[in-house]
Amino acid sequence: MEQDLREMFKKDREKKKHAIKPGHEERFLKKLEESIPSNKTTKWGWLHIAASVVVLVSLSLGFWFLSGNDENTVTVVQNDKEEKQKTEFTFGDLSPDLKKVENYYVANINLELAKLEVSPDTKGLIDSFMEQLNNLNLEYKTLNNELKELGPNDQTITALIENLQLRLQLLQKLKRKLNELKLSKNEQINDTSI
Repeated sequence: MEQDLREMFKKDREKKKHAIKPGHEERFLKKLEESIPSNKTTKWGWLHIAASVVVLVSLSLGFWFLSGNDENTVTVVQNDKEEKQKTEFTFGDLSPDLKKVENYYVANINLELAKLEVSPDTKGLIDSFMEQLNNLNLEYKTLNNELKELGPNDQTITALIENLQLRLQLLQKLKRKLNELKLSKNEQINDTSI
């Protein structure tokens, strides 16, 4: 009883020596042949291939004709705004230094405009400031036309830079006013809640 199980199984295996029963291989091959069908070629097999090719060619031609019409009808949209911007002369076109100054102010003006938070309460105030900005923008375009027609001079360039500065200051003033309105509303809300 105190025998090692491994030894016991080893001895048992040696006794039995698994042998294949006679005729086993023939029976196995017979069952294998029965389960695997033989390759039967039909005379209609080529018809399936031909039908597949016809379907693929039809789909390809249909797609080609449908997408081909879009290439022939090109819609041209002219953007007058882009053409005006390309032909519009600004004082930044005079020198790289003036271009840097112009880009600085225009970028800051656009940044301040993007930061504005419009609400029904502040819409009137913002509209009045935007009207002033529009007037300054029209004046800026007039000064640029004057610069183009008369040529560069210190007065016009100074006026253009001051115009950009004034627009930026106007937007900063609007931002301060909006912050004051926001603070006063917050104070009123706090006073009424107490």
